Amino acid sequence: MNWDDLDRASGYRSADVYAESKLANVLFTMELAQRLVGTGVTANACHPGPVRTGFGSADDTSGFERIGLLVSRPFLVTASRGAEPLVYLAASPEVTGVTGAYFSGGYLPGVHQRSPSRAARDPQSARRLWELSDELVGITNEE
Repeated sequence: MNWDDLDRASGYRSADVYAESKLANVLFTMELAQRLVGTGVTANACHPGPVRTGFGSADDTSGFERIGLLVSRPFLVTASRGAEPLVYLAASPEVTGVTGAYFSGGYLPGVHQRSPSRAARDPQSARRLWELSDELVGITNEE
């Protein structure tokens, strides 16, 4: 996570920003899970796998990135298949009480609990992202 340049004032590279946004999703979810301990509410992160959506089909991609997305399109899973892990996490009794975990879907049938990247398992980064998010949206923690 490029903490010193979150708004990309030094230059915007869509692949870098996309990767950081996915890291932020996992970090934020991990911190949320910690903050919800004891409430009965669970929070888990999910990577649905490589899903065939409209991502990259507009003017938000160009050059090699656009070519890569076009070439990979036949190998991506359908949107319905990509939704399976999300539905599973929302409705399956098998994950009742599971919180702070990372799940993935994709090519293999089913939903699989995985270990996220080392960066996504850093509790200090998760807490930092939470506090920075509070600050950026103007929320004050009045405990």
